[in-house]
Amino acid sequence: MKKVGLIVNPVAGMGGKVGLKGTDGLAIVEKAVMMGARPEAAAKALIALKALLPIKDQIELVTCSGPMGEEAVLEAGFTPRLIDPSLLDSPSLEEIPKTPSSEEIIKSPSPLRGEGRGGGEVSSLWSTLPAHTEAAAIALAKEPVDLLLFAGGDGTARNIHNALGENTALTVIGIPAGVKIHSAVYATTPRSAGELARQYLQEGSLPVRQAEVMDIDEDAFRDGRLSARLYGYLPVPCSGSLMQHLKVGGAAAETSTLEAIAEQVTENMQTEVTYIVGPGSTISPIMEKLGLKNTLLGVDLVRDGKLLASDVGERELLDFIADKPAKIIVTVIGGQGYIFGRGNQQISAAVIRQVGKENIIVVATKEKILALEQNSLLVDTGSEEVNNLLRGYIKVVTGYREELICKVQ
Repeated sequence: MKKVGLIVNPVAGMGGKVGLKGTDGLAIVEKAVMMGARPEAAAKALIALKALLPIKDQIELVTCSGPMGEEAVLEAGFTPRLIDPSLLDSPSLEEIPKTPSSEEIIKSPSPLRGEGRGGGEVSSLWSTLPAHTEAAAIALAKEPVDLLLFAGGDGTARNIHNALGENTALTVIGIPAGVKIHSAVYATTPRSAGELARQYLQEGSLPVRQAEVMDIDEDAFRDGRLSARLYGYLPVPCSGSLMQHLKVGGAAAETSTLEAIAEQVTENMQTEVTYIVGPGSTISPIMEKLGLKNTLLGVDLVRDGKLLASDVGERELLDFIADKPAKIIVTVIGGQGYIFGRGNQQISAAVIRQVGKENIIVVATKEKILALEQNSLLVDTGSEEVNNLLRGYIKVVTGYREELICKVQ
């Protein structure tokens, strides 16, 4: 029987829909909660786990208690074996100051709140720190498990890398649940993560490659500056369609091409229509053409040539477009091909469902499209219904009166 380790970072991705661009650090997690954010990583882990149900009798799932894995495993229909909680103890946890706001979060009803095994109420804000993720990875490696699944974002991947080390032989698969996800250790979607895990465990013949662990400076990211760094490599199963590629920066695009794209989009903007303008350097010239201030790494709202709001989250988007005509402008992530679900989670499944596929404007240079290894665009909205809605073919504006028809899968 194969042993599969699972680690869930419950706070991963919480900052996405509220426009915080990550959840590195307890202060940001607190802010996300105050803004109405709710945990989503467990739901994405659940999707991956359900793909393992066909081989349920052939595997043993080893995980952490509560929101770090146990809850998702039980909901998926598996009976987990839990890591000894004492293995996750960290002397540094007592040194973390609890601010008045964090004490309120601990006391107030919230999806972040759970029942402690020793009695009394505890908040997962204080029980799912990076130190716990690293301790869990070390404990699972010592089992040893045959495969380690982890749900999170780039910060979580860094924690796993820190724990296992550069020369680890333990194969890992990341379940995408964070905001940024630049790293190549993640599957294209949570469902793909589960399917790839099933193939790796059942078939046993998939080759393994070293995949990049990347992360960015979140403080710089919130200030509109992208500063990415390679932290190392982790072994992942090879799969051209199920694993995502490393995100590639788009510095090579010709200024004239971006200006042509901007001309095409602005020329066709309609009156009394709210435009949800997504992040990215390909989109910046559109805002410049309109003479408006642009949030390079956030989402802005424009109507009739005026800036309605800057750097908005999901809730604000839904309020602004309620019962009003709206369109979405997004670009393609270079090297990966995502148009939704990576760095623009504010444009959530609920927002996309309300706007409709026919009102989505995708912009990208031809070079960026032709460089995609999978030759198609990707979506990971967190909703399979909306993912299916977006699949098929979509027009991509590549210049002035120039378009490509691309497949979304």
